[in-house]
Amino acid sequence: MKQTNVLSEITPLTSENCFILMNRTKEKFNYPSHIHKEYELNLVIGAKGAQRIVGDSIEEIEDLDLTLIANPYLEHTWVNHHCNSKSIHEITIQFHPTLFSEDLLKRTQFKTISQLLKSAQKGVTFSHSTIEQILPRINTLCETKGFYAVLGLFSILYELSLATNVKILSSVSFAQNKDNNDSQRINKVTEYLYQNYDKDISLKEVAGLINLCENAFCRYFRKRTGCSFIEYLTNIRIGMATKLLIDTTKPIIEICYQCGFNNLSNFNRSFRKKEQCSPTEFRQHFAKARQII
Repeated sequence: MKQTNVLSEITPLTSENCFILMNRTKEKFNYPSHIHKEYELNLVIGAKGAQRIVGDSIEEIEDLDLTLIANPYLEHTWVNHHCNSKSIHEITIQFHPTLFSEDLLKRTQFKTISQLLKSAQKGVTFSHSTIEQILPRINTLCETKGFYAVLGLFSILYELSLATNVKILSSVSFAQNKDNNDSQRINKVTEYLYQNYDKDISLKEVAGLINLCENAFCRYFRKRTGCSFIEYLTNIRIGMATKLLIDTTKPIIEICYQCGFNNLSNFNRSFRKKEQCSPTEFRQHFAKARQII
């Protein structure tokens, strides 16, 4: 996404502190779409009907909403939308990406947190039951200071890392943030897909890039990315399509072919499966959200 209209926020968190917690009650959301280098855990209470926008994900939230973003380039915001509440409670926790060193995240006790932060590069949100379970810990953290506050944050992130029904929000194209631990082979494949997503790409073709047979490549690719080759390529194409829907006024059929889909029906079906709405509805919803901001 073009980020010319996205605010690069300078947060109050200093290099001397591990994290900052902001606990506030307000009548409405009024902060524009923004990015920041700090990782963020954001809890919103009592704002049913508001919209959460993370990358190309736009969702109407319920009374409880908890979102973790661990990507300095992933834009996000909350907007009023259909929220009629005049008492919105928001608790925002921002912490340095270096709070968890690469070496620490390789330790057995931190592996689930490592996976959570990796997923949160695209933004993740948690189920209502998970939020209810973690809410007392967050409330306690609001009253805790110093060293024990850091332990409290570690505890919260650990419990969240064990949660089920965690939902990934943004598409891979909006949340590009290369993993330094990726091998040169997987980088070679993903870079090729990003450069050629608008063309016909065969499984045999990409497997040959790293000298694997098709079956071995499929196993390798799923292990490294968490999805199949076809799913990954489709997500790239849908992500590119959402960018064009937001940033241009091009006709939908033109966007369809420009993003590598061979027919409009396939494009509409794939788009609805990923975004839960049609391309036309997505363009309209995002335009309204941007106007609110």
